[in-house]
Amino acid sequence: MTTQELITLDNQYVVQSYARNPIAIEKGEGATLWDFEGKKYIDFASGIGVNSVGYNNKVWQEAIAAQAAKLGHISNIFYSEPYIKLAQTMCERTGMNRVFFANSGAESNEGVIKLARKYSFDKYGMGRSTVVTLINSFHGRTISTLAATGQDVFHNYFFPFTEGFKYAPANDFEGLMNVVDDSVCAIMMELVQGEGGVLPLEKEFVEKVAEYCEKNDVLLIIDEVQTGVGRTGSLFCFQQFGLKPDAVSFAKGIAGGLPLGGFMVGEKTKDVFTAATHATTFGGNPICCAAAQAVLDILDDETIAEVTAKGNYIKEKIEALNHPNIVCVRGMGMMLGVVLAGLSNKEIAAKLDEAGLLSLTAGKEAIRFLPPLTITYEEIDEGLAIFAKVMEEQK
Repeated sequence: MTTQELITLDNQYVVQSYARNPIAIEKGEGATLWDFEGKKYIDFASGIGVNSVGYNNKVWQEAIAAQAAKLGHISNIFYSEPYIKLAQTMCERTGMNRVFFANSGAESNEGVIKLARKYSFDKYGMGRSTVVTLINSFHGRTISTLAATGQDVFHNYFFPFTEGFKYAPANDFEGLMNVVDDSVCAIMMELVQGEGGVLPLEKEFVEKVAEYCEKNDVLLIIDEVQTGVGRTGSLFCFQQFGLKPDAVSFAKGIAGGLPLGGFMVGEKTKDVFTAATHATTFGGNPICCAAAQAVLDILDDETIAEVTAKGNYIKEKIEALNHPNIVCVRGMGMMLGVVLAGLSNKEIAAKLDEAGLLSLTAGKEAIRFLPPLTITYEEIDEGLAIFAKVMEEQK
């Protein structure tokens, strides 16, 4: 089919809740994609950080095929091997205690919100259920995770939203303390705010929050839906901050393109959910978990160490452009935001798409780059050449 034929069918048969770019992707290899007309694209978006090991990865493919030939689904009223082995791997590589598997980032964050409220209810009873999140945060698109999201632009249409959330300024501990009171059961943070603009938190601020949570029996929840699975230069971003969170949500890159999410829990929270207090039909799906195990095998310590090196390489090449409209490049690992001034990030992203470089936006001013973690330097250079050309045309 042609791209235009697909767009016509989409307009007729699919709910129009996405502002899609006029590109239809047919296939990929590594970090390179082709549309139905054969046009080539370098991918600096990876399905919004999902395709962590790129496209057509043979190890990933073989793991999926082997598991599909054995068992596709059995439900959580029985045991199966893939989710148990994956949980073991994740705990051993992070120091967390147990894992709950879900299907998406929003569902994962719903789970940790429930976890925090049940932990507090079990210990203190009613009235201690508020979750504090940060301004500019993004935690999902369900009713509760929209309420948890600290951006007013998302707080519309779907009233009434779930109660029990407060918002505090990032990197401002005094401002946070002005929000916290005796009703708070958890503080929930992204260590790099992705949708909010690729905004890293300051280590001193995070350490103070962690210390406060420990002293006051407030759960420390880290949302790693976007920052996790090697994206920021360690398997999970919290490891670079020296944290021991009470819960960590994850999704996106964990299964390399298949729908899988969940959360890890620490010592304090490992027994909060008991039989029938939390569940999901597809959680721990054997094929998705086999894919995730393959992703973690591919993303060994050596490969993850290269993420930092590649991210620094991208940052240095962009900074070397000395472009008058580029303010800075911020982020961690290969989660980078190119901050623009005097140019629309949405318009630049559209021009990059047209020129053959897929990217994302973040906040009101940043172009966001989330390449596959296995991208080659040759692909990086090809993508950066397109970026440089498009930016040069804007002078």
